[in-house]
Amino acid sequence: MQEQQRADTRLSRRTWLSAAIILVAIPATILLGMLVLEDRKYYFISLLIILYTMIPFALVFERRKPQARELIVIAVLAAIAVAGRSAFFMLPQFKPVVAIVIIAGVGFGAEAGFLVGAVAGFVSNFFFGQGPWTPWQMFCFGIIGFMAGILFQKGLLKRTKFSLCVFGGLSTLLIYGGIMNVSTVALFTSAFSWEALLAAYASGFWFDLVHASATVLFLYVLSRPMLEKLDRIKKKYGLIDHAKR
Repeated sequence: MQEQQRADTRLSRRTWLSAAIILVAIPATILLGMLVLEDRKYYFISLLIILYTMIPFALVFERRKPQARELIVIAVLAAIAVAGRSAFFMLPQFKPVVAIVIIAGVGFGAEAGFLVGAVAGFVSNFFFGQGPWTPWQMFCFGIIGFMAGILFQKGLLKRTKFSLCVFGGLSTLLIYGGIMNVSTVALFTSAFSWEALLAAYASGFWFDLVHASATVLFLYVLSRPMLEKLDRIKKKYGLIDHAKR
């Protein structure tokens, strides 16, 4: 039993490939859009990010045909994240997207977490406005879902409300807020300066705090019922276990 538990915490080659794509290829693509394409081809960059995130799933289905229901569940989670972001449009930064993305990562694995986050960021911006900030938001949502799946598989993130809420609040405040503040300076200032970056963090702190508080609240309310429902769906339909392949 102990050997099985140790094996379950090991990251597969597919997960390592996903990490390389997410941490190297996607940031490089975003920088390409900024420096070479001058932020004018953000639709193209966004679609490239989604294409990158599909590569690990192609490896999962390498030796068998994918079942539609396996992809439908992930699509539904992304749709819930989009609907949730749209439903709270009147409340700036008070959105459930990060909470849904974390639940997806814990329930279906790191790759699914990133895909749900990236797709949710891209699709929801058809309502909120597409722009050069879209690839940055896709990356931020996705990387939090990916980290949730990795940490859960390694046993560092538990399925308890307390553990999920702490991770959700900190990741929203430090990762999403931290990266998006950098993007603000990169996209809307003519030259980088530490003063501009500090001003971006200072002006964005309260928005980031509201976003983090919303993530904690939605995880507290939604995490247990949604994870239980996902467990029943996986068991009933024999869906793939992304974390162990």
